[in-house]
Amino acid sequence: MNRVRFAPSPTGDLHVGGLRTALYNVLFARKTGGAFILRLEDTDRERNLPEAHKDILNLLRRCGLEPDEGPDTGGPFAPYVQSERLALYAEHAAKLLEAGHAYPCFCSAERLEELRQQQRAAGQTPGYDRRCRSIDPAEARQRMASEPHVLRLAIPLEGEIVHQDRVWGALTFPLADVDDQVLVKSDGYPTYHLANVVDDHLMEITHVIRGEEWLPSVPKHLLLYRFFGWEAPEFAHLPLILNEQHRKLSKREGTGSVLAWLDRGIPPEALINYVALLGWHPSDEREFFTFAELVEAFDLERVSRAGAVFDPAKLEWLASEHLKLVPTPELLAQARPYLKSTEFARASDDLLLPLVEAVRAGLRRLDELPARLAPFSLRLTEPDEEAWSWIRADAARRSLPVILRRWHDGNYTEAEAMLEAVRQVGKETGIKGKELWMPLRASLTGRTGGPELKAILAHIGPDEAVARLARMLDIKP
Repeated sequence: MNRVRFAPSPTGDLHVGGLRTALYNVLFARKTGGAFILRLEDTDRERNLPEAHKDILNLLRRCGLEPDEGPDTGGPFAPYVQSERLALYAEHAAKLLEAGHAYPCFCSAERLEELRQQQRAAGQTPGYDRRCRSIDPAEARQRMASEPHVLRLAIPLEGEIVHQDRVWGALTFPLADVDDQVLVKSDGYPTYHLANVVDDHLMEITHVIRGEEWLPSVPKHLLLYRFFGWEAPEFAHLPLILNEQHRKLSKREGTGSVLAWLDRGIPPEALINYVALLGWHPSDEREFFTFAELVEAFDLERVSRAGAVFDPAKLEWLASEHLKLVPTPELLAQARPYLKSTEFARASDDLLLPLVEAVRAGLRRLDELPARLAPFSLRLTEPDEEAWSWIRADAARRSLPVILRRWHDGNYTEAEAMLEAVRQVGKETGIKGKELWMPLRASLTGRTGGPELKAILAHIGPDEAVARLARMLDIKP
């Protein structure tokens, strides 16, 4: 059975790139009848955030990516948190040391920084100079008992590693270009390189689907599999996700944060749909997918090497397509949190459902709903500059007072009857189209856009409509 994993570090919000990695792993597992494992790689104690692991788990669940095994789910290879597996890493590090595939390094942080500066000044790629690799093993073991040290991987000094990647094809890595990677830090915690290889083997991972940034580490990881005598899994390295300036997408920009998009009211289904298209291309021209359709269509062989540009406008368009399919009662339930600071916070569903129905067309994000409902407010909004330009127009001066008198004298109870009165004023004055309707909308709502006037009039009622128009014209009806 195929087994894949997503192994985030709890160092902050989940990045869009991380969500895509998790998604592709899930899609591959579901498509092939395999298992999706969630593992927390929390060995970077300086950067770990206490609640980040819970936030990551919650975000994955909000997006429908439920693991088959993991920290909360359990499973046959528990624990699934690396800080709870330290004895395993120490055991395997000792085996590497004993076999001569790893060695202790006693170099201070100051010496290593000085070395890097010298290498940069000489135009060289920074890397460890293997100074401690020549220490006699007996002397090294003796010093390990009393001196701070790390363990480094002893990269062979010649030869090459050939790798067949599911995305990048055949790759060759000359070992002369590979650094002696730190495997165990001075605090005894493993680095990613040791821990992920040990865990992937012990958890029987068959396919490692991860970001392109890990490609340079492939030779180190394949050497570890060779040194341990293990069969390596297949690898697929996903292309970078870029911003609109074609630089690597960052969470600091806002567009790179999964939580930021969900908090703005992008439906999780739409975010999953869009993220799936960042690097993977279906066999047809479709762009809208349900999760089940993604599972059916997904194929690792159709993942591109080229960086994928994150386009917020495209995401919001897909979100609008997904929101079209949500029944209005469900849409209102999802949007309730965004209404908490508005006058509609305590309004009943019976009151709000027709209003939401009137304004939902083209909705891209749930956080747009309060502004769309604003024309239904029982508190008149101060007109913006564009609205004032229509209210002060010559056609408005001729039509609005007449409309006000008709509405006041007509004792209307139905919105349609009030609109018919406006049409009649238009015929009598020769004013039509925007010149007739836009000043009226601006006077009633303070804006030139929004839902149909019929819906607004039905909500605010004839008396409020007359009062608003009168206040705007400063006329006592």
